[in-house]
Amino acid sequence: MIELDKIDLKILSVLQQDGRLSNLELAEAINLSPSPTLRRLKRLEQEGVIGRYVALLEPAKIGLGLEAFVRVMLDKRERQFATFAEAVQAWPEVVSCHAMAGEMDYLLRVVFEDLAHFSRFVMDTLLPHPGVVDVKSSFVLQAIKQTTALPLAHLVGGRS
Repeated sequence: MIELDKIDLKILSVLQQDGRLSNLELAEAINLSPSPTLRRLKRLEQEGVIGRYVALLEPAKIGLGLEAFVRVMLDKRERQFATFAEAVQAWPEVVSCHAMAGEMDYLLRVVFEDLAHFSRFVMDTLLPHPGVVDVKSSFVLQAIKQTTALPLAHLVGGRS
């Protein structure tokens, strides 16, 4: 972890809301001149605090109206964890995958055009994968809260 002061946290907070701001707009938003703002921004990027900049798309507006969470259990004797983790990288429907403690081994967040697309993914890709012994799915009815912004407010004391 790196040391972050209040100005660094302001930069991160503003960029979490709008990553397309110019350096001048960012400097104005945090009440700092452009040159030190740019130095701080470059440091945050170089140290990996800012990993990348992306555009957040609305799935339903581009024909991906079905979202689900899929819990996957692997056969512990098969030792397919690394193979499964590698395979997930090639499955475009999977937008996030987390190794989990508890009853299931992985939690996948997946998006699809429709139920037929979901069915093909499960039947042709997920279930045939070596070591998969159980799959349980839950479909999203409504997203109540969805954000990519991390909670920075509690770090304002300059914690590292």
